[in-house]
Amino acid sequence: MPEATADTSTPGRTRPDTLDDIRETYAEQADRFDRMQWLNKRLTGGFRGRLFGRAGGRVLDVACGTGLNAHYVPPETTYVGVDLSPDMLSKARAGVGDRDRVEGFHEMDAQRLAFADDSFDTVISSLSTCTFPDPDRALDEMARVCRPDGRVLLLEHGRSSVGPVARFQDWRADAHYEKHSCRWNQEPLALLGGTDLSVVDASTAVLGIITAIEADPAH
Repeated sequence: MPEATADTSTPGRTRPDTLDDIRETYAEQADRFDRMQWLNKRLTGGFRGRLFGRAGGRVLDVACGTGLNAHYVPPETTYVGVDLSPDMLSKARAGVGDRDRVEGFHEMDAQRLAFADDSFDTVISSLSTCTFPDPDRALDEMARVCRPDGRVLLLEHGRSSVGPVARFQDWRADAHYEKHSCRWNQEPLALLGGTDLSVVDASTAVLGIITAIEADPAH
């Protein structure tokens, strides 16, 4: 069977949802994300723990959603979460609670982070680049706010390395994007190619769908 090739018309790359569209999507889905957090922990907790356990110092979680990643960074870190969706942030504040190391959760566009250059020792993000209208710009912002000697840690999902699964993703890509504002057949490592981040380490799992990336902010 010939190997599947990537679909060049990835949904949302040429005509992405607006920020308001994305807020509306997650306003509708925030309750479901919160209810299903136990399943998310079971399915992705091991990946999050192994990757975000490398975080140190002051940590920024971009597109933090319900705040799940706060449970996986080391306890000696200081945590800040940002997300575009006020509904998801409300779930994050309720779920994470008043932990001493949590500076706070803030409503913010990942493509225009309201932090000074070099503000964080580590920047983390999970399953998020698929929703950004301009992922290159968001990744550049992560690089900008990270210290030159820091690390950007990304846990992403994308197009499978297994032909039949990849073809199914391509077939359902438009419908999936319309419902979830998610480009589920993106190529996570390819996204970093045109940004200010350089890959230090990467690994894949779950038929190539999950990609863990450690990147260097190339100031």
